[in-house]
Amino acid sequence: MKFGVVVFPGSNCDLDAYHLVKDVIKQPVDYVWHQEESVTGYDCIILPGGFSYGDYLRCGAIARFSPVMKAVKEFALRGGLVIGICNGFQVLVEAGLLPGALYRNTVLQFRCQFTHLKVENYETPFTETIERGRLLKIPIAHGEGNYYVDNETLRQLESNGQIIFRYATEQGEVSDTANPNGSVYNIAGVCNANKNVLGMMPHPERAGEAILGSEDGLMIFDSILKHWEGSRL
Repeated sequence: MKFGVVVFPGSNCDLDAYHLVKDVIKQPVDYVWHQEESVTGYDCIILPGGFSYGDYLRCGAIARFSPVMKAVKEFALRGGLVIGICNGFQVLVEAGLLPGALYRNTVLQFRCQFTHLKVENYETPFTETIERGRLLKIPIAHGEGNYYVDNETLRQLESNGQIIFRYATEQGEVSDTANPNGSVYNIAGVCNANKNVLGMMPHPERAGEAILGSEDGLMIFDSILKHWEGSRL
């Protein structure tokens, strides 16, 4: 399975994503510069975290106009797997590939800490191999991760199974105390209606080795691999 890691000016988690794919799950991977106009030949595109274009205007607001994003959008519309992590999530929202908006954290502080995620939908390419009821311990590192949608859109996300991860306590309770940024409904990750595009604020690529404090992020990439292998049969 071949991965492409998109690199924008200001990306700073591209190396983390590249390392996890190449050295941990041992799959082919390339960096994809933001000026590229094609993502042909890839099976999964990763939009990494960082501060694309310095986060001027809004997080992801300029990156969504990069030439590569037209190719990513076409790739996604054809059913290609796309995962946007942190700033990558913000870019996907700005590009219209995912609903909602991301605002400043309600605490008005940059939050860098481990979080626990409750999986809300196991029937996606990103979660299908995760053990039912298993909480994921995955870190966050952001100042603008406060996910917002209006009530009608939230209802649609719930009914369509598009809410994938929610912030929870270590005991699995979804509560205000477990919410690090004020996101509506404790949402940490959502997907599109076709379930092939995932955006999440926590960093699974930083939770792929025991030395980092958690290997739970591997479950997401394991699911991606298993889904791709199954689609090849």
